[in-house]
Amino acid sequence: MTALVKEPLAMERKVYIETLGCQMNQNDSELMLGLLAPQGFVPVNNAKQADLVIINTCQIRSNAEDKAYSYLGVLNKLKRQKPNVKIVMAGCVVQQTKDEVFQRAPYVDILIGTQNIHELPLLVEQAFQKDDQKHFMAVDKQKNKSTYDYFDDIVPVRQSALSGWVTIIEGCDYFCTYCVVPYTRGRQISRAPQSILDEVKQLADKGYQEITLLGQTVDAYGKDFTDRTYGLAHLLEDIHEQVPEIPRLRFMTSHPLDLSDDIIDCVAHLPRVMEYIHIPMQAGNDLILERMRRGYTREQYFELIDKIRDKVPGVAITGDFIVGFPGETEAQFQDTLDAVKRARFDSANTAAYSARKQTPAGIWETKGEGVISQKEKDDRLQRLNQEISEMAYEINKTYEGQIVEVLVEGKSKRKQFDRWRGRTRTNKTVNFDNFIDPSLDLTGQLISIKITQAHAWALQGEVCIAHKSHEPGILLSP
Repeated sequence: MTALVKEPLAMERKVYIETLGCQMNQNDSELMLGLLAPQGFVPVNNAKQADLVIINTCQIRSNAEDKAYSYLGVLNKLKRQKPNVKIVMAGCVVQQTKDEVFQRAPYVDILIGTQNIHELPLLVEQAFQKDDQKHFMAVDKQKNKSTYDYFDDIVPVRQSALSGWVTIIEGCDYFCTYCVVPYTRGRQISRAPQSILDEVKQLADKGYQEITLLGQTVDAYGKDFTDRTYGLAHLLEDIHEQVPEIPRLRFMTSHPLDLSDDIIDCVAHLPRVMEYIHIPMQAGNDLILERMRRGYTREQYFELIDKIRDKVPGVAITGDFIVGFPGETEAQFQDTLDAVKRARFDSANTAAYSARKQTPAGIWETKGEGVISQKEKDDRLQRLNQEISEMAYEINKTYEGQIVEVLVEGKSKRKQFDRWRGRTRTNKTVNFDNFIDPSLDLTGQLISIKITQAHAWALQGEVCIAHKSHEPGILLSP
């Protein structure tokens, strides 16, 4: 099935999209822009220039939802200045709260749920053509197929010409007690393998150098198939074999219970699969893990980490942590600090627990069960971040003097005009100087960089020799 409205309109129209939250949301935004392109919509970088403004929302924490409504307040002012502009609210907040959005922000024209993206073109046209109806909404749950299986000829409008995201599975079946994903994204549903391969081949034809396979639990890919035995490992092998033009292949986010030996073996033995795994731990105490309904103990997590490091020497492992979960004691938080040291994370995403009213843990907090003060949450978060920073710096110091392969993303965000940035196979940011030939545009190139200095969150280096091919894993001597 293709988009519901396909015929381009004579007049060019402008669309601005503001994306909040994870890579999945960013990928969804790229798909929305692709769906609107046949209708004559061209992306712009400023909401004031747009005829259509979309805010793609996140609900993972309360501040993310607050940020969405705060931005809507800005759009309300824009609507008063430009009454004809249409406002779309999409994403997880919409999927969960539905028409409550219209009550809170009546100036919003369209609501699109996470599983109804394919209906966006039709609702946009209705909003522009029907003055007698103010609100349009599509937030039904689609259980029969992945969002991305609704399209066979829609090309997402990518925000990068170098690295592309490809969603392979949506939703989650775990129902961790703190998490809204099963409520906002639904139960897990895997995208058809051929649909994924077709999109990856399109990216290869356009010269993309890296793709990242996405999913809330990406390593659960294929477990919901009833007509075949096909998982993430099979998909990695097929992409590696059928699309050799793309030198770098990544995947995220993994769940500890689904990271099977065959997936780890792909990271170990397929040259174009990068030595990087993001695998959230969330807490380092067994009782907290049980209350979170994570399904594993700290020792089982450590056994998995040890297995990965044994099979993939030099692998970078990153994670996620939540502090201040209802009932967490200081001693239990200390177990999390100890876990960071034991697991030796290259980096980690961290957050203070934020109650979501529809989750079991949110209900506990509503009842006053085990509430941790915001002051204590902030203190624990600061201490956890400090521990992770120190560990990251310690690991990065081991890179000093090494020659590593870097995919150049462009000019560094630093002020030096001659400094570039890129990422290693292990996903570490490298800022470097090109003393060999400063006139060269290195964007999109795989080059050898000698690391000269380490910091907690980035490395510094200088160019050795630019690769003349895209064969990954080749490190040239200076």
